Amino acid sequence: MAFRKVDMRRLPRPGAWAAAATFAVASLLAGCGGGGGGGGGGIPFAALPGTTPPPATGTGGSSGIVPSATVAGMCASPRSGTNPDTGAAYPDRAGSIDNEKSWVRGWIDETYLWYGEVPTTLKASDYATPVAWFNVLKTTATTASGRAKDRFHFTYDTEVYRQLSQGGVSVSYGAEFVSIATSPPRELRVVLVEPGSPADVAGLKRGAKLVTVDGVDFVNATGTANAATINGALSPKTVGETHNFTFQLGSAPAVSYSLKATNVTSKPVQNVTVLDVGGGNHVGYMLFNDHITTAEQQLIDAVNTFKASPGGIQDLVLDMRYNGGGQLAIASRLAYMIAAPSATANKTFEQLTFNDKNPFHFSQAQSQMPFYSTSRNGAALPSLGLSRVTVLTSPDTCSASESVINSLRGVGVTVNLVGGTTCGKPYGFYPQDNCGTTYFAIQVKGVNQLGFGDYGDGFPPTCTVPDDYDHQLGDPNEARLAAALALRSGGSCPTSTVKAAAQGLQKAQPAEAETPFLIDQSPLRRNRLFDLAPNPG
Repeated sequence: MAFRKVDMRRLPRPGAWAAAATFAVASLLAGCGGGGGGGGGGIPFAALPGTTPPPATGTGGSSGIVPSATVAGMCASPRSGTNPDTGAAYPDRAGSIDNEKSWVRGWIDETYLWYGEVPTTLKASDYATPVAWFNVLKTTATTASGRAKDRFHFTYDTEVYRQLSQGGVSVSYGAEFVSIATSPPRELRVVLVEPGSPADVAGLKRGAKLVTVDGVDFVNATGTANAATINGALSPKTVGETHNFTFQLGSAPAVSYSLKATNVTSKPVQNVTVLDVGGGNHVGYMLFNDHITTAEQQLIDAVNTFKASPGGIQDLVLDMRYNGGGQLAIASRLAYMIAAPSATANKTFEQLTFNDKNPFHFSQAQSQMPFYSTSRNGAALPSLGLSRVTVLTSPDTCSASESVINSLRGVGVTVNLVGGTTCGKPYGFYPQDNCGTTYFAIQVKGVNQLGFGDYGDGFPPTCTVPDDYDHQLGDPNEARLAAALALRSGGSCPTSTVKAAAQGLQKAQPAEAETPFLIDQSPLRRNRLFDLAPNPG
């Protein structure tokens, strides 16, 4: 994502996505969550058919697949001390790299959604680390559109994951970037600035174009050394690391910024606004960026703000264009607060489907996630009681964010999408720590109250509108928000707005137009995460 050391807030870049994240290197060198409970709705409990166990493959060239429980916590470098999440001592004990690899292979065989599609010719001894071994233990199948069936297999340092998922804390400057053109003349623009961050304090704004990085011409420079300089500055690794940037906003003169990285805490809910659209009607708008723990109270506060507005709101524009997902329980609570209680009562937010081993031994009731009507602390949630909502989307709208869309449609709420096609990820994980690494292997597919969950190619927008970087988020004149307001008042897509936005994008990219993408987008940003499930038995 941007100016972040970790997209959704992370330090290490797992190897599977590091190459994609460091887009500048390639272009320069080229010349340039959750848990079950209750619910109804009659969706049959199901497991995916045809997932037969593959032949055993050695973890060190000699032994076969062993139950993960028999080698869990046997670590080459055991942790000491107390787990902050549980208050208990870490379960680690002395072991070896081979023990850790054995655990990985066992865990995949037990819980992976497509465990029968893992290649059977692989040997753990060919891979130096448990993470490298894990990275190849996935299906090689592709979807009908030709994309990899499993694009979401990854790992994280456990402590980094804990901090990021709980509070959204990362080492960064507090700004996020979108890459519009990766070949000279390159274009990289700021899309979001975290309130109170170094970037915010320095005055950096959405829409600003990157001109230079530590004296290197970002737009036109070539060469390996320049690539290293640019990538190093865009992804600071330590608190206090300082780099110099030049940005240009609109037609104003370029401005120099000296930015020092710090521990930035993200604010997942921003720009909560009530817009007067005339005729006594009011539309709520909020930017929602991350399904992390701190988002819950911020979403509750936003809904209460809308309810407290004179006359309330008649419609809601939920801006999730940069929201890659996160904890499914947050998504469930948000969907409940949008809809009327009568629409979600005794209905399923998401039915969880596992492999044919049912590895976590869930009953039908446990596999049905309801629309949660209370907070994680047990307090009753407010409700807007809406029968219609407009969601601003992009290819970065993923996973738990897509669950909000799918679940509301499943109970009859009209969900219009304005922007771009979503990422297409009806799958989820139960993150599992072993020896200080948290592993994310797809274990669940989710469907809504109507049994629908086949959106591997994403949800197409009702109105296609390119992102408008020349207006601030929440500005009624910003192209996607303007289109959403026009759609709610006129009932159809505002073609003039779409054409104008498309023409502006073409002017910015006169050659072969690229699809803009958020840089440094980590896999964790594109997740549907559940609370920890029971260990496979």
